[in-house]
Amino acid sequence: MTTPTLMPYDEALARFEPVLGIETHIELGTASKMFCGCPTAFGAEPNTQVCPVCLGLPGSLPVTNHAAIEGIIKIGLALDCTIVEWCRFARKNYFYPDMPKDYQISQYDEPLCVDGHLDVEVDGETYRVEIERVHMEEDTGKSLHVGGATGRIQGADHSLVDYNRAGIPLVEIVTKPITATGDRAPLVARAYATELRELVRSLGVSDVRMEEGSMRCDVNVSLMPRGASEWGTRTETKNVNSLRSVERAVRSEIERQAGVLDAGGRIVQETRHFHEDTGRTTSGRSKEEAQDYRYFPEPDLVPMAPSREWVEELRASLPELPAARRARIQREWGLSDMELRDVVNAGAVGLIEATIAAGADAPSARKWWMNELSRHATERSVELADLPVTPEQVARVQAMVTAGELNDKLARQVFQGVLAGEGAPDDVVAARGLKIVSDEGELASVVDQVIADNADAADKVRGGKVAAAGALVGAVMKATRGQADAGRARELILEKLGAS
Repeated sequence: MTTPTLMPYDEALARFEPVLGIETHIELGTASKMFCGCPTAFGAEPNTQVCPVCLGLPGSLPVTNHAAIEGIIKIGLALDCTIVEWCRFARKNYFYPDMPKDYQISQYDEPLCVDGHLDVEVDGETYRVEIERVHMEEDTGKSLHVGGATGRIQGADHSLVDYNRAGIPLVEIVTKPITATGDRAPLVARAYATELRELVRSLGVSDVRMEEGSMRCDVNVSLMPRGASEWGTRTETKNVNSLRSVERAVRSEIERQAGVLDAGGRIVQETRHFHEDTGRTTSGRSKEEAQDYRYFPEPDLVPMAPSREWVEELRASLPELPAARRARIQREWGLSDMELRDVVNAGAVGLIEATIAAGADAPSARKWWMNELSRHATERSVELADLPVTPEQVARVQAMVTAGELNDKLARQVFQGVLAGEGAPDDVVAARGLKIVSDEGELASVVDQVIADNADAADKVRGGKVAAAGALVGAVMKATRGQADAGRARELILEKLGAS
């Protein structure tokens, strides 16, 4: 079978309308698993965090994790879902090597949270993503395919299974079909995944680290010809594990499906795998026929009936959510829409807030994080939050600038020292001798020497060309290694030359 020619993205969007759906799995950050007391720490030695319950051994009985139910209710409330008054778990029966019980405890036709939404913004336009359901289940183990070039089963010499992850509380968030996104479909998908990650992180119920698998997206894409009324056949790209890859997977499927349809082929309903190296998807498992999981109510667990009082207590405990937080800081900090986007995209909101809390004013805090420190983060290829400097240290540097002990040039040198591991800001200032020359007599002596050494410029100032004082101020700054107060140096120069 030959590989179909991909249709250029712009042409594909001119001829077809994409319809999206995103299923997101989020591991909750509970201390123990969903139905047993095993720990959930990431990165432990394989098969060391298991017990008869999460291994499904005969005679073991599950017990529901209260903290996990609290976590999913918080997510549902934050997504403006209805929290049902009664629901239950079901057994979802299927065989994978990493499923120790050959079934998964999940929820089927009676999810805990239904009918919510999440608003996302792309290029100044708001898109409402409707949420179909948010339900609770347990995660599976992890298969490791050894010996191949891709890490997949094809070409591997053998496979290993790690059951440490089996039984970790897993929340699945399923959107309704996302339509009317046009050529912004990949961006809307990425914006949704980004906003959802920030929302869950703000609740403190998961670290949502996509690189560790605690947040994974299944991306559904279908195309229908412009003007048509029936949606096309969808594909499901499984376990996409980065925000950038969510965007690329949508774009790739649009180009691929358009190429197939243009060549007279048909789209096969199937799962697909996304490849980071090529940015393309490949076929996984056919889903042409509806899979019969033979769901039935979990006999070892009683139904859940969260009281309205408990739900309202949890609603009252919710923190400020990301959208409300952005609106507040934009208002309080006086940011334009573009400035706000830059701050958010840089991951600087919390850092700036903490710097303000430590005593700096908002413009100064934003200036240091978004300019000087952002430059260092880029040079080191790290996130802002990973730089070895704290908000309190940034606030201290700004306090010294405000007090006239440093100017911006010297402050940048202080940051260089802090980032190089030379100590706290005060230690760097002392070790490098960076304080501004504040002794009036010392500064006056430097000004006298500069005037004597630059007679031509001094004569121009005496003759009324005040702009020529700039060259003399520059000479003062050079003589003091940038440690003079430039404003006061200019005042002294003009006074001494009779031009004040």
